[in-house]
Amino acid sequence: RDVIKQLLPKAPPLQELIDQYDVQRDDSSDGSLEDDDYHATTETIITMPTESDFLVQMEGKPKCCFFKFSSKIQYNKVVKAQLWIYLRQVQKPTTVFVQILRLIKPMKDGTRYTGIRSLKLDMNPGTGIWQSIDVKTVLQNWLKQPESNLGIEIKAFDENGRNLAVTFPGPGEDGLNPFLEVRVTDTPKRSRRDFGLDCDEHSTESRCCRYPLTVDFEAFGWDWIIAPKR
Repeated sequence: RDVIKQLLPKAPPLQELIDQYDVQRDDSSDGSLEDDDYHATTETIITMPTESDFLVQMEGKPKCCFFKFSSKIQYNKVVKAQLWIYLRQVQKPTTVFVQILRLIKPMKDGTRYTGIRSLKLDMNPGTGIWQSIDVKTVLQNWLKQPESNLGIEIKAFDENGRNLAVTFPGPGEDGLNPFLEVRVTDTPKRSRRDFGLDCDEHSTESRCCRYPLTVDFEAFGWDWIIAPKR
């Protein structure tokens, strides 16, 4: 857990994931489904920027960011896709203009990008903030047409034209890289079967029956099991 904390960006959704696995419990306690193969599961995939497969440059230098995707991310299984970016702190109340641009092959008029999202944020003095932007549609288009995935450019300018977005982390900015949080769903592999009988210690049922049993790993001294605790 500590190693993961050091390697991954210091961002809210990642902290939630780490905390979730600290207190994870079995939610399928109703006994109506026999095993996990029957559940439609949702998985969260964190995708970090990587080197582009294409040499795409704008104004002479590469722009952030390019993302490669696992084969398990299929366009029709994506239920959520958020781009997380970190905005550096400001010294006074400031309005920030954020633009997310998708790089495209140069057009005849020289255009090399198209807009994905634009938003205006009010920032107060203090620490920097993480901001999430919905990119589900563009991700699905990339998955349908991988050749169209040339990367994105992130801009976040204050009223004085200062870029606040951390795209290539500088000194003291470790763990503040942009990243994608993607949630994908997987449909059940098999159909639901008949319900089994659930009993407790006071049941008079004579047929084969399923009884609850709780095993507390800590009580056994099995402290090497991280989660679930019981």
